[in-house]
Amino acid sequence: MKLFHGFNDASPDDAAAYRGGFVTIGNFDGVHLGHQSMIALLVQRAREANVPAVVLTFEPHPINLLRPEHTPPSLSTLARKIELLCKCGVDCVIAYPTDMELLKLSPHKFFETIIRQNLSARGLVEGPNFFFGRNRAGSIDTLRDLCESTGLTLDIVPSMSIGDRMVSSSVIRSLISDGKIAEAIELLGHPYQVIGEVVSGAGRGQTIGFPTANLSGIETLLPPDGVYAAVSVVDGQQFPAAVNLGANPTFGETARKLEVHLVGFDDDLYGQTLHVDFLARLRDTSSFPNADALKQQLRLDIEEVQQVAGAQSANPGESTC
Repeated sequence: MKLFHGFNDASPDDAAAYRGGFVTIGNFDGVHLGHQSMIALLVQRAREANVPAVVLTFEPHPINLLRPEHTPPSLSTLARKIELLCKCGVDCVIAYPTDMELLKLSPHKFFETIIRQNLSARGLVEGPNFFFGRNRAGSIDTLRDLCESTGLTLDIVPSMSIGDRMVSSSVIRSLISDGKIAEAIELLGHPYQVIGEVVSGAGRGQTIGFPTANLSGIETLLPPDGVYAAVSVVDGQQFPAAVNLGANPTFGETARKLEVHLVGFDDDLYGQTLHVDFLARLRDTSSFPNADALKQQLRLDIEEVQQVAGAQSANPGESTC
């Protein structure tokens, strides 16, 4: 899969990777099951026509420029988004560098400049709630009219629900914010991944026999304080992971930290980037009367983490579009 940061960094030969293909446009935060259903149809249309399947996304999200105080926390980094889109069979991703010139384009100008001139799109695939152009003035009906008048095809993929929940990035954010990781994963179609750099901590975990990697620089939404089951891959090997998010009241520590204990791993990770796939919430953080009581609870946590991780490995349930 090829990645471009806008259209200016592509030579004429490189531009063939995205010109004349089928295109879907959006933020795709989290690349959830609703996004995946759109992308599956995009890839199908592209394969049938033997042309590229192209995703145009925006980096940063336009709301960062227009109303930064209302910017929602992200569900995925750009790298994670690209990884998931690649798994879905997308041929090319354009991470367009959002600027005010782009946001000032009228719907008609956006269609003519971005979709027809730069992408030379053969057809589009979008959801029913697609908006584009200045002040989001262009709706899916606007897009349908523009496509009909210029001979482009347009597939509109219906919104998706699972049970009584709409599959959307905003719903998934709410679930993660409430600590409902398993429910969020059901809508995502893959584990919820957090990425951070391993930094030095107090070293207290090492002294009680449960060394932890302390993560810093996390860019995505974190769930509430608590203990979580997760998995992490180091040097190609997957390890069950017990994650503690929050303070450490047993030892009087009040700073909020994200600490990861990799079960069965005892090497040095300082300075490395660690990808942690959250699977389920186990319990709230608690204060224990002494270190022995904490160690006893940690043993129980690790047993539960291994059960959750083992079940995930046996039934990964990750959508591949």
